[in-house]
Amino acid sequence: MKSTFFAILLTASAGAQVYTPPAQDAEVQQPPQDSGPPPEKAKGSSLFGEEIPMLDPAAETITVGGVTIPLGDNRLLKARFEKYLNQPPEDGAEAEEYRDTIADILKTISPYHDGGPDLYAAFKLLPRASSYPADANLCSSLAESIYLSMLSKRDVRSLKQLNKSIEDEKQAIIREADWDARTDRSAPLGKSRPIGEGEGAPSPPDQTSPTPGSGVSSLKYAETLRRIAEIELLRKQNVVRTEAQTLRTKAQYQVTMVQWFIQRRYEHVVMASRFYNQIWQDGDATLHIDKNSDVSKLFSESLGVSPTVSSLDSLSNEVIREVTKYMEAFDLLLSHEELHSASQRLMEAYALGEYLEPVSTLPLEKKRKIALYVRDLHELYGTLQARDYSRAKELAQNLKNAAKDFPASKVDSMIAASTLASDLAIEEAKSYLLSRESEKAAGKIKDATGIWPTNPKLTEFRNLVANSGGVVSARNDFDRLLSEGNYREIAKRQYEFAPAIQGDASREDAFKQIIENLRTIEAALGKAGEFSRIGQNYSAWEQLAEIREQFPDDPKLGRELELLAPKVADFTLALDKAKQFENRSQEQTGSALTWYLKARSIHPQSQQAEEGIQRILDKILPLD
Repeated sequence: MKSTFFAILLTASAGAQVYTPPAQDAEVQQPPQDSGPPPEKAKGSSLFGEEIPMLDPAAETITVGGVTIPLGDNRLLKARFEKYLNQPPEDGAEAEEYRDTIADILKTISPYHDGGPDLYAAFKLLPRASSYPADANLCSSLAESIYLSMLSKRDVRSLKQLNKSIEDEKQAIIREADWDARTDRSAPLGKSRPIGEGEGAPSPPDQTSPTPGSGVSSLKYAETLRRIAEIELLRKQNVVRTEAQTLRTKAQYQVTMVQWFIQRRYEHVVMASRFYNQIWQDGDATLHIDKNSDVSKLFSESLGVSPTVSSLDSLSNEVIREVTKYMEAFDLLLSHEELHSASQRLMEAYALGEYLEPVSTLPLEKKRKIALYVRDLHELYGTLQARDYSRAKELAQNLKNAAKDFPASKVDSMIAASTLASDLAIEEAKSYLLSRESEKAAGKIKDATGIWPTNPKLTEFRNLVANSGGVVSARNDFDRLLSEGNYREIAKRQYEFAPAIQGDASREDAFKQIIENLRTIEAALGKAGEFSRIGQNYSAWEQLAEIREQFPDDPKLGRELELLAPKVADFTLALDKAKQFENRSQEQTGSALTWYLKARSIHPQSQQAEEGIQRILDKILPLD
């Protein structure tokens, strides 16, 4: 701003007075008015248009020119990931023994094991694996689930034996009842002859009559049927109980498998699935879970199949393979100092398989390198969200230096656009403030603060507002002094008036004229003062008289001439006489020449006398 003030002070402009007001036009032309409807404002979510980056704190994203930048993943996952990056690797002797034990269990229960899967040998290894702290006693829980499943199978076997004995009893009762129904009859009533018939008369046929309480009508037979019905009902109840017991035990076992799958304990899922296939060899591997559950949707919507124990096993093995590939990509990217992509691959590997060997055994120095980068990256996202672009610019530069693949263009474009928009709004606010349009200035400052709350130029504007009362007062004083013609006072307070009138073209033009012309007057006074000090009063007076013709209204110049007048009276008298004779209507060139010569005799170096003589001679003796 100081350079601007100096430019104003040094700009020269010619004029006949200390200040010459601009000519006023007879009629001021008005600009053509637009009679059409005002243009509609473009609808948009941003006050300044789509070029300004927009934050979406709810989705934790930032959009720049239509490109969305994620500000981070799930907060819980980020916290766990940062904890993982700052903890030592699990590569001790106990961890190595634990992983060897898990490998032995999988090998022992595998279908490719020599002699086939050995359920009991693998079961005996589970307590050893559960002793490792990082296992979190999951192997112990698996052993308990296997034990309960075996007890359930033994109970089911007992129920089946009970059903067989009940069935045998029912069949024996049925056979006995059938025999009684065929053979149980009442005794014959005996043979008799009618009276009057002799011995030679034929006898009537034998007749038997059923007696209540025998055969199928007996109470014993009815009791037998009732007993058979009771036995059949009991057998069916036992069958239902057997199936329910099996289903309940499978469901409990499967719940544990699903829970481990959700917890990303894929090695335990693989072990549990292989134990499952050895415990229940009935071919039923369907997961008994709610069809509307998230786990069921994971399989049905992504794979298009119903979830089974085998699908859990295959998915767990696929995740283990993917985690290994992610870690191989991470090592390659880290070796090439591509920390941005390396951090993403490591987070993806961690999110998939936090407890798998390639992730848990990663050396601490590699994790710390990623931790420092991720910390600065998260801080950068935080500063962008808080719109602290000064700090964001520093962090972005640090990240560029650390990572060759840091996506700086998105961040740089956001910072540049926001800072430029804020600076422009502040400059407009300054213009409005100097034009006494305080409401518009306040609106622009509000816009600038919303875009960049920590803009250093806001402090400058605050100081300008604090001094705005002095600016208005200085401008009023300038107008008053200008109207009074007190140009010397304006020059005296020039450094006070210069910033106050900045931006006002008419006041600036008046100010320039006054300062430049007074500079010319002061230069002439300085020369005259030097002449007076060496006794050349005639030269001093002539120096001031010449400048007086240009600026007749300057009081200081007039006073200096009055002080010199008594000392140069003879010289000034001769010049005045010569000019009077020269300027008469009937020009008396001889008398005028005589007085000019007398003036030159008084002051031989007189420029005015020499010029007068030359004019008279040109008239008397024209060259042509």
